[in-house]
Amino acid sequence: MAAGGAPAYRWGGGPVAAFYADWDPPMNTTPPTPFPDYEPGFEPGSPPEPEPTSSDPFLRRWYVRLWRVGFRWLYALDAVGVLFVVVAVTVARFGTDWPDPGELMVGMVALTAIIQVTFYFGGLYEKQVRLGHRMWFARVVGLTLVALAVGFVLVLPTGRYAVPRANLAAIGVGVVLVATSTRALSRQLRSRRFGPPSVLLVGSTDETERAAAHLGETDRTAVVVARVPAGAGVAARADEHRATDVVFVDDVSLGDVMPEPLAALDRSGRGVYLRVTATTALLGLRDVREIGGMPYVAIRARALRTHQVRLKRLVELVVLLVAVPVAVPVVALLAAYVRLVAGGGVLYRQVRTGRHGVPFTMAKFRTMHHDAEADGTARLASADDARVVRGCRWLRRTRLDELPQLWHVVQGRMSLVGPRPERPERILEFEAALPGYGRRHEIAPGITGLAQVRAGYHTDPAYKLGHDLQYLVSWSPVLDLQILARTVLVLFRPGS
Repeated sequence: MAAGGAPAYRWGGGPVAAFYADWDPPMNTTPPTPFPDYEPGFEPGSPPEPEPTSSDPFLRRWYVRLWRVGFRWLYALDAVGVLFVVVAVTVARFGTDWPDPGELMVGMVALTAIIQVTFYFGGLYEKQVRLGHRMWFARVVGLTLVALAVGFVLVLPTGRYAVPRANLAAIGVGVVLVATSTRALSRQLRSRRFGPPSVLLVGSTDETERAAAHLGETDRTAVVVARVPAGAGVAARADEHRATDVVFVDDVSLGDVMPEPLAALDRSGRGVYLRVTATTALLGLRDVREIGGMPYVAIRARALRTHQVRLKRLVELVVLLVAVPVAVPVVALLAAYVRLVAGGGVLYRQVRTGRHGVPFTMAKFRTMHHDAEADGTARLASADDARVVRGCRWLRRTRLDELPQLWHVVQGRMSLVGPRPERPERILEFEAALPGYGRRHEIAPGITGLAQVRAGYHTDPAYKLGHDLQYLVSWSPVLDLQILARTVLVLFRPGS
């Protein structure tokens, strides 16, 4: 078992880091590289949208620019469909004689926006892999209920609810039908624009032939462009055949596809699938896809999707906004205390490793003497470190010396919750000794984290790593709020 009770799965003799669509095992042995989002509107195996020129029609230039910033027609389809449902339900109830029509229209638009924002942060607008059939209904129902719950309690500045609350049940049914239908329509339009999915089958001759036969019989919307043996330069062959999806048909281990070729395929935007076998089924997979009558699971190289990273950022900004009235006076008082006890130089600045391994300068209250590392050697603090200024030890024990890092959270260099940032020279040591250590850098480092609330200050880095990786694969807004609440309790835990 890994630290914190996380199962230490191993395939192929080493730790791996593939992420199933709704279940994520531990990480791989190499630090991540920033994954650039491939061109909006670009399909693997197809040329990207060319850069607009001044001679192009205005509408085309505008359209391409929108693609550049991530626009999807699905946003527009949902907006029109949801607003139509809200208006239709209102007309069915009140006819055309609406009470306060101006205010009611404002409420309809507000409810439509709430539903779309909920869909966005719920991942309904994330680009989906093309191969296989995914059941949208359950997720759409869940997110619609969340949006309607907000609409049920939301009071507009006019003092009225967004829409009559008796309308919400009928609106919910209509929204679910519209959102499910728009995704089916989007899939059809995507296939019409880019053609059918081009599938590269990877595996033994017998298995690739069997998979090709199944696809030919049951999924005529997919085209098998090539069959290659495992390990035969899969990423290069996918480029060569302009494949949109890569399917591993053998009973392969994740160690065979991680870190490569999965990372390269993920960067290019291709869908990657592993066959579901007795071994992988025991991992509790929930997003198994049916491809040609065969069970497969989509895998990816990153723990958090784009919408999750943005939702995490939004939640943290809201928490900061709520905490400002308390945090600012506390930081000011602590700064005055450090100035009185430790003398000049209230803040201590040090280079730490941030997201994607990019270094940044981190600030904290100075609790050690100025010559604590006069020899230039980085050393971990010990339980009774003589370098700590008298009267400042409690600041370290309670972690209050980290409060200046709230400004780094505002800047986006750090998170409220995440793996703690380490010094670059220490990172090199840890990565050499601890496989998978670099995966901590996939998100911005945090002021507090799962390792900090479960382990002590001087817990071995190997055990802390287990907590950090478990946090990555289990992230949710609720988990962040739980860790923040537990952090307050840990401040007063002996030996923390």
